Amino acid sequence: MSKKKKIIILATMFVLLVVTGYLNIVLNGNSTTTTNTENVVTGNFFTTYRSDRQSTRDQEIAYYDAIIASPTSSADAKATAELKKQELVNTMEMELVTEGLIRARGFEDVVVTNSNSCINVIVKSAELTSSEVAQIVSIVQEQSNVGLDNIKIIPVE
Repeated sequence: MSKKKKIIILATMFVLLVVTGYLNIVLNGNSTTTTNTENVVTGNFFTTYRSDRQSTRDQEIAYYDAIIASPTSSADAKATAELKKQELVNTMEMELVTEGLIRARGFEDVVVTNSNSCINVIVKSAELTSSEVAQIVSIVQEQSNVGLDNIKIIPVE
């Protein structure tokens, strides 16, 4: 496959992912508004987010695997795909471990995302005390070596 075809395929996959995420939010939003329970909305957020994140990553890994397995890919493209796949796996592992450690501190649910040296932590909580924020920041810094300015903590009720 030519480089142009690969770019078109990747762009199409991205557009499909965005459409899927939008439809998922719209359809889940309609079902949760009829129930009028905040727990269902929060539960759906964390479940939906994890599901969307996993499907996106599965697509990315499949894309990298296709490049690596393709006999027409150049050695440079294969090496880049292997590197990107390893970076993705490392990110997934860091997020999983960080989420587990934060849950171990007594938080009901949490989602951690890592993008361009910025870590977002979404915690299921009405509000966070300064000691809870300090615990979360400490865990994130230990796992990611990211500065305080690049950590965002968002409580979600």
